[in-house]
Amino acid sequence: MTNPTLALIEKRVSANLFDDTHTLSDREIEELIRLATRAPSAYNLQNWRFIAVRTPESKARLRALAYGQAKVEQAAVTFIVCGTLPDHAAVPVRLRPFVEAGFMPSDMVSGWLEGARGQYADPQLARDEAVRSATLGAATLIYAAEALDLASGPMVGFDAGGVARAFGLAADEVPVMLVAVGRAAPGNWPQKPRRPLIDVLEIS
Repeated sequence: MTNPTLALIEKRVSANLFDDTHTLSDREIEELIRLATRAPSAYNLQNWRFIAVRTPESKARLRALAYGQAKVEQAAVTFIVCGTLPDHAAVPVRLRPFVEAGFMPSDMVSGWLEGARGQYADPQLARDEAVRSATLGAATLIYAAEALDLASGPMVGFDAGGVARAFGLAADEVPVMLVAVGRAAPGNWPQKPRRPLIDVLEIS
């Protein structure tokens, strides 16, 4: 019997066609994001934010900024996945419950804080980390949706500056990806062919 997680990976598709009569409740949206935030992040900073675009007015505004892609409006919800520039000062706060639970020695926290301070003093590295964290969150969201019998369609074709202005993103937030989630409509393509391993894998 195939492992269910492996089966999800094998059958996942990037959906373009959604049932526009299907809706998701607040609780269902919250569960998707609860699962998405199980993704890894450097120093456990969890430097991401998810904006669930669900009302007709907000969807229309976002669709205009996503070059008219219909799935933005047709899906039950389209998430704006944002990465936040990492703030080293947040490290002790993010780690405190882990330390209090006895998993991590308290004297290790200062080393992590200084590591984050040094690494993200470089603006390019800080932006890279924001994009990396948001991408890991988006990927986990996609598989969470699949596990809950929903379809998803990630998008990078959108006006990032326009989205930041229209949806009130903070100066330290980067809109990395849109992810449409809902019930698939008939007519979506199957998963497209993947490159052979010989082209993408080196074992040394």
